[in-house]
Amino acid sequence: MIHIFSSSMASQTKKNTACVIGGTGFVASLLIKLLLEKGYAVNTTVRDPDNQKKIAHLIALQHLGDLNIFAADLTNEESFNAPIACCDFVFHVATPVNFASEDPENDMIKPAIQGVHNVLKACAKAKTVKRVILTSSAAAVSINKLNGTGLVMDEKNWTDVEFLTSEKPPTWGYPASKTLAEKAAWKFAEENNIDLITVIPSLMTGPSFTPHIPDSINLAMSLITGNKFLINGLKGMQMLSGSISITHVEDVCRAHIFLAEKVSASGRYICCGVNTSVVELAKFLNKRYPQYQVPTDCGDFPSKAKLIITSEKLSSEGFSFKYGIEEIYDQTVEYFKANGLLN
Repeated sequence: MIHIFSSSMASQTKKNTACVIGGTGFVASLLIKLLLEKGYAVNTTVRDPDNQKKIAHLIALQHLGDLNIFAADLTNEESFNAPIACCDFVFHVATPVNFASEDPENDMIKPAIQGVHNVLKACAKAKTVKRVILTSSAAAVSINKLNGTGLVMDEKNWTDVEFLTSEKPPTWGYPASKTLAEKAAWKFAEENNIDLITVIPSLMTGPSFTPHIPDSINLAMSLITGNKFLINGLKGMQMLSGSISITHVEDVCRAHIFLAEKVSASGRYICCGVNTSVVELAKFLNKRYPQYQVPTDCGDFPSKAKLIITSEKLSSEGFSFKYGIEEIYDQTVEYFKANGLLN
C-alpha cells in the first residue's frame, strides 16, 4: 500500500472520505480526480499496486490531495476491508469485462456478482459508510424483445436476462453480468440495510488520462476511424440494446458525486446525454468533421433507434448535463489527435 501524507491531514476538520473500487479504469480515474478536487480524501483499489505502468496516472493525481492506493481483487472478500474501513462513501466502479470470452458465465457473470457481494459485505462491516454508489450500465435496462420505434426506457425497465441467456446474441455476457450484478446489489443492500444508489450510464466517451485508450472511446470513435470491426460492434449495440446512447465521461462522474451527496436521492438513475442511432450519428459526424469523410450510407441498416433511455429522474433531482453531442465529439476528436490516432 502506498501512503501519502499531506499537511492538510493535520487540520482539525474531518474530510469526507471516499473509496473508489477499481481505480485504474476510465470512469474511476476521473472520478478520483474530481473527488480530490472537491476536497475528499480518497482510497482506491487496484489489482496490482506494484505495476507502475498501470497505476502511473493515479500516482500523478496524488499532488491533488490525500490519495491512498490499496491492493484488492473482486474475488477476494477480505481485500476490501482495509480500503473501505472509515469511509463515508463507496463508489463501486469496477467490473470484469471480456467481450471475447468463450465462457461468460465464469469470466464475467460470476465474478461480477461475487465482486458486488464482497464490496457490500465490507461496507456493512465498516459501519461508517453512509451510501454506496454502484456503476451499472444502460445494458442492464434496455435489452428486450419489444418491437417498434419510439419506445422510452426508464429506471423501471430491466434487461431481459432470459432472452440473453437462452438466445446468446453476440457479447451477451456483458449485459447479463451488469444486470445480474445490479440485481444482486439491490437484494444484498435491502437485506443488510445499506443505502445504495445505482448510476446507469450509456456508452461513455470523452478524453481519458488512463495509459490505454478505453474500449468505449474506440467504439464511440469507430465511424471516424473507419475500424470495420468496431463499426460492426456499434451496429450490434444498436440492434441489441435498441439505440446508440452516448454520455461524456465527466458527466457520468459528476452524476456519481452528485447522487452520493444528494440526501433525497434513492434507487436507480439513468445517466444518458444523447440518444441517437448509427445512421444519425454518421450523418452528424460527416457534417461536423468533413475532413474524416465519415460514410453515411449504412445500406439497409435501420436508420431509427428502437428506443431512447431517459435521464428525466436524474434531471428532476437537479442534475444538469454539461456536454451535448458537439462538445462530446469535439473533445474526443481532440483527444484522439493528441494521441496520434487520426491522420
